[in-house]
Amino acid sequence: MLRRSLWFCLYLCCCPGCGLRLHEYLYFQVLSPGDIRYIFTATPAKDFGGVFNTRYEQIHLVPADPPEACGELNNGVFIQDQIALVERGGCSFLSKTRVIQEHGGRAVIIADNAYENDSFYIEMIQDSTKRTADIPALFLLGRDGYMIRRSLEQHGLPWAVISIPVNVTSIPTYEMMQPPWTFW
Repeated sequence: MLRRSLWFCLYLCCCPGCGLRLHEYLYFQVLSPGDIRYIFTATPAKDFGGVFNTRYEQIHLVPADPPEACGELNNGVFIQDQIALVERGGCSFLSKTRVIQEHGGRAVIIADNAYENDSFYIEMIQDSTKRTADIPALFLLGRDGYMIRRSLEQHGLPWAVISIPVNVTSIPTYEMMQPPWTFW
């Protein structure tokens, strides 16, 4: 069963040990730097954070410093009104989301810290603190996060320019700019 909406893709799948589950995807496209100008897939947090009510044609994706974003950020001023790219680990997904929110970020994309992960999405859930977050939080495959950060480092750039969310239902399959390292 396949159901697509404007910005999200929902589908049912059967995975070993978990039965039938509903998966939701959100897509974004890197516009710059050009060597990673692909459409990437992310999954929204399950039970915390906001939703994308606005489409950003061009917004900065700023890697957090330090990457795990578990406390004060060295580059927090650059995250204000932008989207932060952070790395999994060190604290809860909700804690990371709150740090980015406190620095004025519009959303956070949390990449897996397992850089070889190119297919397994982690379900980001609320921690036991009863805290909340208002900005959207997305999970990105480790390989995708690594390739984005690597490209920025190679080009000496402080951020990528992205478009988010992207309506993939309006793009013919043969025109989809998919990362060559990711199986769709």
